[in-house]
Amino acid sequence: LKTNFTAVTILKFILSSFFITVLLLFTIASIRTLSLDVNVGLQIAHWEKQNISFVVDHHQRKELLDNFKEAIRIPTVSVSPTQFNTTALLEFERLLRKAFPTIFSSSLIQHELVANYSHLFWVQGSQPDLLPYLLLAHTDVVPASESDGWDAPPFSAKEIDGFIYGRGTIDDKSSVMGILQALEYLLLKGYAPRRGFYISLGHDEEVMGYMGAVNIASVLKQRGVQLLFVLDEGFAVFDGLISGLEGPAALIGTSEKGFATVKLSVSMIPGHSSMPPSETSIGILAAAVKRLEDNPMPRLFGYGPELLVALRFIMSNLWLFSPLIGWVLERKPDTNAFVRTTTAVTMFNAGVKENVIASLAEAYVNLRIHPAQSLQEVMDLIQSTVGDQRVKIELIDGSDPLPVSSADEKSFGFQIIKKTVLEIFSTVTVAPGICVGNTDSRHYKDLTSDIYRFIPIWFKPGDTQRFHGINERISIKNYEEIVAFYFSLIQNCDIQKLPEPHSSVHEL
Repeated sequence: LKTNFTAVTILKFILSSFFITVLLLFTIASIRTLSLDVNVGLQIAHWEKQNISFVVDHHQRKELLDNFKEAIRIPTVSVSPTQFNTTALLEFERLLRKAFPTIFSSSLIQHELVANYSHLFWVQGSQPDLLPYLLLAHTDVVPASESDGWDAPPFSAKEIDGFIYGRGTIDDKSSVMGILQALEYLLLKGYAPRRGFYISLGHDEEVMGYMGAVNIASVLKQRGVQLLFVLDEGFAVFDGLISGLEGPAALIGTSEKGFATVKLSVSMIPGHSSMPPSETSIGILAAAVKRLEDNPMPRLFGYGPELLVALRFIMSNLWLFSPLIGWVLERKPDTNAFVRTTTAVTMFNAGVKENVIASLAEAYVNLRIHPAQSLQEVMDLIQSTVGDQRVKIELIDGSDPLPVSSADEKSFGFQIIKKTVLEIFSTVTVAPGICVGNTDSRHYKDLTSDIYRFIPIWFKPGDTQRFHGINERISIKNYEEIVAFYFSLIQNCDIQKLPEPHSSVHEL
């Protein structure tokens, strides 16, 4: 009886301790949730006020839209690293000179062509001791055909219900024209920057940027340029796309995934299909591919600057809920990409005739590597997952993920971008994230430790499919917001240093 009493007492003690622990964790989490505001801190600090407000009259509004539409109509298509539309690129240069005469005639600005078709602008600042920054964009676009099902010809810049349709409206001529239009207006208003900055417009970003961005980065490196930060395309403002988050979120990419293109192949002696071996080259390779698909790369949520996509309570307490969030995110392809290295089998080639055993079977796998992994680690995992000596594994091309840029209250670039976002879109949540695609910015990693990927384009349900897809479009209002964003950003960068923050760090 005494033994039973002791056991019951111990059990009660354990259960009581468990419930007290749960209650304590819940209380801490609730306090953190109620006190969390991701837009406080530096946002309520004392900032220097910018001198020039973005105001355009009816004539200027028509002019900026006409310039943008003309840019969309020029088919600056890149097909491969050696195949791009040089005629269109030359036409695009003529458009820039015509649309932005003040930029090309200003004594403050030096312009040069790099690799014949890319553009590099240096905007001189009045305080040369301030470290310069770089605004990046690219003039080329991916192919598009009206026969794919577009509602308007892809190079028509046709207006439909307040939207401009055309290839490049999102990626990336809105950045190209938005940056230059903002600078043109600032110069017309007599603006002269304190902090100098560069504008780089690559002409082959869609085919890896080996001619444009690589050569521009090389020019800057030879001149000994060091950059405070770089801002390129990447993330956007997402509205209604993030489950559990009320309101829109502006996500600033602080890193981007690495990539790998891997070829798997199996070779064997060919033969007649009437006398097949127990396993064919196709069967062996298909089994290897199936193992890769059945065994995805490990979940790495919590080991990088992930997308904050959970409910407010969970978002406030990633220290407690990150395993749960990672499990939820991996349920959908569009959010699974944020929590692991993704594996996609994109090509499978084998066989020459229906009654001949294939002597060679090949498959190509494209992987986007999470910042918490290296290219070599991914290759080792592929080797162990395939687990078959008969399958040859070759790395065709690849690179490690880029380092994670700073995003704390001492991070000049991140905080300036964040401040500008909240000036233009006051109701959005701003957060860092991993950019799942690759951009030209990776070619500038030797010139700065802080690279950010953001363009103030609104993405609503269905819009992500337009990126490199059919019916790419942007609203007229949103394009004007992009111009306003860069107009404010350039001025905001003129401060010498960030103000002292009102701390938003949780004491608990």
